[in-house]
Amino acid sequence: MSQSHQQPALSKCPGCEEPPVAGDLFCGACGYDLSAVPARPDDRPTMAITVPPAAPAAGAVRWPTAEETDSSDVPAPVVRPADVPGTDSGGRPLTESDTPDAESGRGAASPSGPVRTGGPDSAAARVRHDDRADPGGAEASGDFALAAPDPRAPEHAAALAAAPAPGAKVCVACRSGRVDADGYCENCGHAQPRERDHMEQELDAVAAVSDRGLRHHRNEDSFAVSSTALPDGSPAVVAIVCDGVSSASRPDEASAAAASAANEALLESLPRGTHPQQAMHEAIVAASEAVNALAQEPAGAREHDAHRHQNAPACTLVGAIMAGGLLIVGWVGDSRVYWVPEDRTQPTARLTEDDSWAAQMVAAGLMNEAEAYADERAHAITGWLGADAYELEPHTAAFKPDRPGLVVVCTDGLWNYAESAEEMAAAVPADAQEQPLHAARSLVGHALDGGGHDNVTVALLPFAVRPQGAGSACDTV
Repeated sequence: MSQSHQQPALSKCPGCEEPPVAGDLFCGACGYDLSAVPARPDDRPTMAITVPPAAPAAGAVRWPTAEETDSSDVPAPVVRPADVPGTDSGGRPLTESDTPDAESGRGAASPSGPVRTGGPDSAAARVRHDDRADPGGAEASGDFALAAPDPRAPEHAAALAAAPAPGAKVCVACRSGRVDADGYCENCGHAQPRERDHMEQELDAVAAVSDRGLRHHRNEDSFAVSSTALPDGSPAVVAIVCDGVSSASRPDEASAAAASAANEALLESLPRGTHPQQAMHEAIVAASEAVNALAQEPAGAREHDAHRHQNAPACTLVGAIMAGGLLIVGWVGDSRVYWVPEDRTQPTARLTEDDSWAAQMVAAGLMNEAEAYADERAHAITGWLGADAYELEPHTAAFKPDRPGLVVVCTDGLWNYAESAEEMAAAVPADAQEQPLHAARSLVGHALDGGGHDNVTVALLPFAVRPQGAGSACDTV
């Protein structure tokens, strides 16, 4: 005869102490079997009574209860998976090599066969590094499955012995595989970071760092730093920084072409004795022509970017030259140059004026600077290099600092997080004069810590002069 379960009158679930719904056989909060709770005696207080454990079936493994505890008062296991025969989730018997080390608890498993990482003859087209492919190994340990043998394991010694030849590009993930032409490791299949994602360069008197930032999928900034000599033998140092216009086609190519063309023009004109300010003007014109030429390339050259609007490639440019005791700056767009004196008690200065909507509003007296740069249209540029620019108007200025300082040449990816001259000076490390590369890295880090919403590029030029008495920090000519 079948017997129906009668729901006892419980005020709280014995498992979670939540009030159950009348008539439910299981707790809606924790799933506790309420039918197994005996009826409450009227003359005794309510007690939570759990279901006694069922007797083990014949042949089942009896698991002893742990009696010892470790330093964290957690019961120490007395039976480990390696102590009891069993099968994995696929039904395969667990062998000694498949189970964790009983002493250390660390897995010592390795793939039974070679791992296919993809290639012309590979059946597996791609390796998903976020897939836990081995339920008995990676899933149990909480680690992701490796797409190649663990380089720490003895089985990987042969792969290490067959490492790429000196000078060949080595995988950043496994540190042993050769990187193919498509940018993937032939050993572990890991995609390699693109060369322009983070770039650094240092010369004797200038250093520059460029980084993709935290939000953009590629680095559309570019820079060029170099040094040469004037006809009298004195040194000339050059820094060019370009920022690709993201709304244009191929902005990364535009910035690279502009930086390279401007740098080459300066290295050609300065040794001939061209005045640095005139040389900067000519370099900006040369950069503009290089960017314009990108728009004239045949359609086949743009097949890799077929889904983008085919408007003309464009970028901004800002540059600085230190030569003959002068500091020459030139720009088109909204990248900037700042002057930070070595003596931080002296005034700092921004040496460029943005070609932007905000700057036009301030210049016209329609808004103050705080209001203009708070507007959502603030960063709309009104000047750039590109075939669709209204009219090329290179800006140049010459300064003769009377005290040592640091020249900061940067894109808006940095100055968005240190806009005023005082904020920029506060972000520049105190030892920037002696360690410009370290200081450039720190400034890029400052932008990344602030959010890294844009590509970040900065070049630093330490300017050394002998103090010549009182006077303004910069004199425009």
